[in-house]
Amino acid sequence: MFNGIMRVVSSLIGLLMVAMGGVWMLQGLGIAFQVGFMAGNRMWVLWGAILAVVGVCQIVWSNSRQRL
Repeated sequence: MFNGIMRVVSSLIGLLMVAMGGVWMLQGLGIAFQVGFMAGNRMWVLWGAILAVVGVCQIVWSNSRQRL
């Protein structure tokens, strides 16, 4: 039971990371949320892509572990 709950929590954290990385990339490209210090700053595109990739890896890892 605990493993199932932790798998869901881990997947949700990964999904949140992917969503946050997507927002960072869109903001860095100046496409969405064009206010704030991140708007139009290309550095945030890189950070967002890294966060999104880590989030995808988190989702894959949490769903590919051996089920007990």
